[in-house]
Amino acid sequence: MKAAIYRAYGSADGVRIEDVPTPEPGPGEVRIRVRAASLNHADIYMLRGWPYMLRLQSGLWRPKNNGIGLDFAGEIEKLGEGVADLRPGDAVLGEMTTPFSGRTRTIAEYLCVPAVQAVKMPSALSFEEAAVLPLAGCTAMFAVHDFGGLRPGQRVLINGAGGGIGVHAVQLAKHAGAIVTAVCSGEKASMVRELGADRTIDYRREDFTAEDIRYDVMIDLVSSRSPEECRRVLASDGRFVWAGSMESSPVLGPLRPLLRMASASRGAPGQRWDTINRKTISADLMKLVELHAEGAFRPVIGLRYPLAEVADAIRHMETGHASGKIVIAI
Repeated sequence: MKAAIYRAYGSADGVRIEDVPTPEPGPGEVRIRVRAASLNHADIYMLRGWPYMLRLQSGLWRPKNNGIGLDFAGEIEKLGEGVADLRPGDAVLGEMTTPFSGRTRTIAEYLCVPAVQAVKMPSALSFEEAAVLPLAGCTAMFAVHDFGGLRPGQRVLINGAGGGIGVHAVQLAKHAGAIVTAVCSGEKASMVRELGADRTIDYRREDFTAEDIRYDVMIDLVSSRSPEECRRVLASDGRFVWAGSMESSPVLGPLRPLLRMASASRGAPGQRWDTINRKTISADLMKLVELHAEGAFRPVIGLRYPLAEVADAIRHMETGHASGKIVIAI
């Protein structure tokens, strides 16, 4: 089978499409014919081996796992021993939550994962639409519902609203009845308003931390402003939810803004400061599928690339200017 492979830590220049053995499912696993996968910033960090402490798991000098990708959608092709709830031919979606298993990842023609990581896909979704949901969709759901606890009428600010997580967070927040302020580039403002944002802020022209508005919930997806600055526009009893950054430090990576957030939270006893640090499980994916069926959101695909051009897709994601999710058709 063909798969996206990298043999050393580095940039997208080291990613190749190679012929590798087709995996066989072990007990409790399924083999999936992958039809589509999507990229996440986590893929870039694993490709680079950043932060360096990540290499204690992924391989100190070279990666143990040479594949790319965590999200997938496809069809069950073969069952491992003991799998009872799925059948060959079932359309499924999921997130690979065991990225250091020594196998290829999801940007490949075939993939073996534990059956519990594959959820039956609703017929209303195409494979490409389903592939964008697992990591980004569940992270948005966690931010809005589990950690943000958004209620009707509350004010929420979403920083990084035009990215893969943000486009889903905007829709879920609006579905929850919130008043949504979306921070994004001016080029993405029209798209974000169509998704339900009541107001957009162009981060290149305006500083949302200098306003007089106070937000009940702030969802930070890019860490473009310090936690100390964000604290000024967070309600005294508000919730701050951190879900990622564009941090480029090879030593600390995204841990640097996380540490700054922990420090800032100690000076705000009435506020709640949380980090989304939970792994997606099948129950989360099923809840996300239910929300889609309710009309709470629609998948947002920014760009599509064929398997042969996955390196170009990664380069585009590295610019930090992707609108919605980047899909790899396989």
